[in-house]
Parts: sequence; structure tokens; C-alpha cells
Amino acid sequence: MSKHFTSVISNVFGAFASKEFSPFIQYIINSSYIKLMGLDMQEFKKPCEYKTLNKLFTRAFEIPRALPEDSTKLICGVDARISDAGTITEGRAYQIKGMSYSIETLFGENHKDAVHEVEGGEFINFYLSPKDYHRYHMPMDLKVLSLTHIPGKLYPVNFPLLRNKKDLFIENERVIMECEDTKGRKQMLVLVGALNVGRMIVTFEKEVQTNSEIREPKHYTYEDLWLKRGEMFGWFEMGSTILTFSKKGSIVPEVAINQKTKFTDIMGTVQ
Repeated sequence: MSKHFTSVISNVFGAFASKEFSPFIQYIINSSYIKLMGLDMQEFKKPCEYKTLNKLFTRAFEIPRALPEDSTKLICGVDARISDAGTITEGRAYQIKGMSYSIETLFGENHKDAVHEVEGGEFINFYLSPKDYHRYHMPMDLKVLSLTHIPGKLYPVNFPLLRNKKDLFIENERVIMECEDTKGRKQMLVLVGALNVGRMIVTFEKEVQTNSEIREPKHYTYEDLWLKRGEMFGWFEMGSTILTFSKKGSIVPEVAINQKTKFTDIMGTVQ
């Protein structure tokens, strides 16, 4: 499956999802999607209030979820399922059990030093299915040092492909965020594109245009950009994956592979 083919599919689906139909037709589309995917809409607006399918995908909470009071607790930044987690060893992590990949290749040319800084640390993979809440939030207070948008393919990132497609995360389009926590320790966040993800939105960097005609990586740096724990910093337009990589000893995760998580859940402790 070529990059061109996956991009065309995603663009066609994105155009449909972004189209505003008549209220009656839109209600049928939204209600059908909610029923088909099994969406839990208790925290959100009624189906008829979303004027496009894309607005339903990227829905915000009607009532904000409360963050844990203990600021030392690492929180989950998304509603997702943990597809894998473990220790970064010899510059490699796992997309799923038995399928390792090079984080140097994942991070790209602009983040080579970060590869060494997270060696021996923790990685956690969060898979957002099409039925999940699509917005992403900060798992802890972080200073964003730089960001790189790396164009690529848009393969699905579901479990069957994770098990069978080598270097899936590396081949797919992605956004690399290099950050530091309040103690100056490296924390990396990687947003991975997928089939039908029309765009990955980063609220603090409007120049990032994913699933576009961009052919070369684009790099951005920041002087004093702090994002607070729980702060929303963007969304996927459909399901996808977020990968996190932490400097050794900076966090003590309390997670299990295949665990279903929700934004604001406690995922461990920040040391």
C-alpha cells in the first residue's frame, strides 16, 4: 500500500467527514456511527448537535474531567488502550510484543541526542480506536523544546497490523515532540498518523499540516513553551496512536499491556 494510496483514502474519507449535511441526514450519519462503533456519549453533546462527522470525532467534554490532586502522579493524556510498554533497550522499543524498532529512526535527524537521553527509560504506546475520545492532553507539566513533523504513509495502526507490519510507526507520518519535565529530564511524545486520519492537530503550532503535500521533515523550536498537566494540545481526526518515552528514573509507571485507559487516570508517579 503506497503513501499516495493511503493519502487518497484518508483525503476522501476526510472530505466526507468534514461535509455538513442537512440536519436530518447528519443525525442519521452521526447516530449510525455512534451505534456502529459503540461510542459512549455520556460526557458529550447529543448526536444531533454535531454538524459534521469530524466534529463528532473531535468532540470536547461537556463537563471537564477532574485531575488527580496529587501533582506527583503521572496521568494518562488520552482515552486509549495500551498496546505495549516497557524499557527502552539499546535504542529500541516495541510497537507490540515481538516487534521492535529503532527509536533513532522514529525520532529522525533532529532528535538524535534524545535517543541517548531516554536509553534505559520507559516507553508506553497508547492506541486510540475510532470510538475513543480523540483529543490529547499533557501527562505531566512539560516544557516543549522542539517539534518535528515527519511526512510518511498512513497505514492503519490497529492490532493486526501492529503484529504483522514491521516498522509501522517509522513508516507512518508522525509528529515528534521533544520536551523536558520540571527537573530538566527528557520526555518525548510522538503522535503517529493512520489511515483515515485526515489531520493531526497541534494547537501550539499552526504550521504543522499533516496529510498534505509536504515531502521533507519540518522542524520547529521554542524558547519558553510550558504546557500544564492535563492541558489539551491537539487532536486526531480519527483514531491513531501516541507513543511516550521517558528518561530513566524520571517516572515509575503503573500500567499493563492491553489495559484500557482514560484521560485523567493515574498511570504512575513522577519521581
